Amino acid sequence: MAPVDGVRADVLVDARDLRCPLPLLRLRQSLRDAPVGQLLELQATDAGSVRDVAAYARLSGNTLEAFQEREGVFHYWLRRVT
Repeated sequence: MAPVDGVRADVLVDARDLRCPLPLLRLRQSLRDAPVGQLLELQATDAGSVRDVAAYARLSGNTLEAFQEREGVFHYWLRRVT
């Protein structure tokens, strides 16, 4: 995964304070709505999202380009490939 500095997302998906499975469901819907090639940033506070987002990226064929945890918020940058 790439370093996070300077990463700019086309779409922000705010799933903070939502519990499993809602962060993943919001991400899936946003990826479906986004054109191929767009970069999405998911922000989530549910620790289960770490496992879920990585697995979803592998299974869906989309690219998890970066991940960072800051002050209790998990940030994921995914590029829509499929």
